[in-house]
Amino acid sequence: MTATTDRAARPSRSARAASLGDTAGPFERAFKGIVLTIACALVIIPFIGIVSTSLAPADQVNSAGGFVLFPREIDLTAYRSILSGGVVARALLISIGVTAVGTALSLALTTTLAWALSRRGTVGNRQMLLLVLISLLFAPGLIPTYLVVKQFDLIDSLWALIIPTSVSAFNVIVVRAFFANIPAELIDAASIDGATEWQIFRRIGLPLSKAVLAVVGLFYGVGYWNAFFNALLYLNDAAKWPLQMVLRTYVVNGTEMGAADMGQVVEAAPPQSTIQMAILVISIIPILVVYPFLQKHFAKGMLTGAVKG
Repeated sequence: MTATTDRAARPSRSARAASLGDTAGPFERAFKGIVLTIACALVIIPFIGIVSTSLAPADQVNSAGGFVLFPREIDLTAYRSILSGGVVARALLISIGVTAVGTALSLALTTTLAWALSRRGTVGNRQMLLLVLISLLFAPGLIPTYLVVKQFDLIDSLWALIIPTSVSAFNVIVVRAFFANIPAELIDAASIDGATEWQIFRRIGLPLSKAVLAVVGLFYGVGYWNAFFNALLYLNDAAKWPLQMVLRTYVVNGTEMGAADMGQVVEAAPPQSTIQMAILVISIIPILVVYPFLQKHFAKGMLTGAVKG
């Protein structure tokens, strides 16, 4: 009798769907599923083709016209060629260094500035916050930025890839909003115990902001890793090019990669399309490796930091 009563009291699936606002019929749900499947295929199939072409043997790539969806066998010749000490290997190391140093510097500057802006007693708080907000609305422009970089003698320096983009006003606002949501009682208790402002920031502010820092750090890291325009503007020495600049040269511009560029003389050099796809895969792998570890912080970090300003 009790089980019958529970089943009668439990709403049906259609009633639950209606209460959640999902009133679509079977045809509409099937149409949405088809559209979603097509959208996923448009994203996944090209990516599979890139990876497969980079791993396919040379004869299969040549016979398929330069694009292989399913390789007959795994051939790592392209990866061995470009990672054997040539242009790509050097550019990969430069990109890793720029991304690591740039992300660390950006996080340090962003968190300290955001903490100062979140503390209402800071000298010049309102004026500095106004400058940050103005920078969101008015971009400096390409020519003024280039002149500033040139004035500081950063042309043809790797610091030109880091310093001009080391602080993002949007990220500062997000982190500041997160710091502003920290309970004032917690900060007051630490002050009463004799903690300095730096100790409060290091022992309370930073440990409580791991979620938002993970999100902001990923934003900075992806920005440094994928950036090539600053290298195009400020680096005249090709030996200092990051990976994305090399990728643009050999993939977008269609420049042929010679044996000297690959770091060794290969008896049976892989097709140029295989080399290009291998460079693409190498440029994508770091983000794919890091993203799953930080993805869980996305919703919490962004929503918590956007509650109030």
